[in-house]
Amino acid sequence: MTGSNPKSFAGPALFSYGFRPFFLAASVFAIAAIVVWMLILDGSVTIAGPFTPTDWHVHEMLFGYASAVIAGFLFTAIPNWTGRMPKRGWPLFLLVSLWIAGRFACAGVFKLGAVAVMVLDTGFLAAIVAMIVVEIVAGRNWRNLMVVVPVLILFGANMLFHVEVLTQGSADTGRRLGLAVIIFLITLIGGRIIPSFTRNWLVKRDPAHLPAPASRFDALCLVAGSLALLTWVFHPDGGVAGGLLLIAAALHALRLSRWQGMRTAPSPLLLMLHVAYGFVPLGLAATAATSFGLLPAAVGLHLLGIGAIGGMTLAVMMRASLGHTGHALVAGPVLTAAVSMVFLAALIRVCFPDVSFAGMSGLWIAALLWAAGFSLFALRIGPYLARTNRKPT
Repeated sequence: MTGSNPKSFAGPALFSYGFRPFFLAASVFAIAAIVVWMLILDGSVTIAGPFTPTDWHVHEMLFGYASAVIAGFLFTAIPNWTGRMPKRGWPLFLLVSLWIAGRFACAGVFKLGAVAVMVLDTGFLAAIVAMIVVEIVAGRNWRNLMVVVPVLILFGANMLFHVEVLTQGSADTGRRLGLAVIIFLITLIGGRIIPSFTRNWLVKRDPAHLPAPASRFDALCLVAGSLALLTWVFHPDGGVAGGLLLIAAALHALRLSRWQGMRTAPSPLLLMLHVAYGFVPLGLAATAATSFGLLPAAVGLHLLGIGAIGGMTLAVMMRASLGHTGHALVAGPVLTAAVSMVFLAALIRVCFPDVSFAGMSGLWIAALLWAAGFSLFALRIGPYLARTNRKPT
């Protein structure tokens, strides 16, 4: 696993670039974690870690699955920002191993105490933050140094999650803070890549109708979203949080409408990004309704968790994997079906969780749709991630 040039890298292709092992590991873990969660709910499986079953489910979706996707994305984007060689070989292998160890520790496989689990699990995001800072500073790419802030807050949210479990027996604020940070990252990064990708695609077809350029309105959306989410994190109930969430939902819906999403229908790989972002204002509005006592908390949480986070991360992994392995940026029927299943899982989970279809609850159907979607991704994209590119990245 040595070499100073991506073209001459002599190690396994899987560890030649950050997105490869993390995207593959995240997709496999997304399948396993949701199946285990459903078996826990059915009483067929128990876990021996420091978390309650619900805390384990929430923690592993946010700080397990989503953190792996974020790491893969950043370790792929940062070399483009800095012009420096990507992390690969043994450092990348050890980082992935640390993430895997955290998953086993949280599930109680290692039979460690709660403090040891916290140190092992939070060590992954701490390493991510350190490596991001080193790369950006070494590359003197000061403009993108701000990306460290939300990742650092995500690390803090993970620490808070563990501390709450240690001191209170269950997490509360840490859950919401972790979800809020990831949603903010979606609005921040999605606000860059979605209109950019859409513009590049439309300019070849209808340059008269392009996404609105970035402006102060986008900054307003980010500020309003951050304020609403932070208020919800620390004071989830009541009119203040609900009102701010409704304002943020309206602003982000308007922001999305400015990106010409309806015109991307001929390109499912683009359209899925717009649809995934659409779950952000939908989830914020539903969470506002929860603050007003009008909807169960699970509705907004799963619109954001399954639809926005699950859908956006899956869509980004698809596009990045295809592009960086030398394949055409075309979803095709398999990948289109995969992300459609995840979107459908979100809708069934929030609309029909207790309705029985052919003897199976809506909860199980949603879980199986999620697992099937990520299975299609792993089967289709996994071989691309594990072998040498068709052409240099």
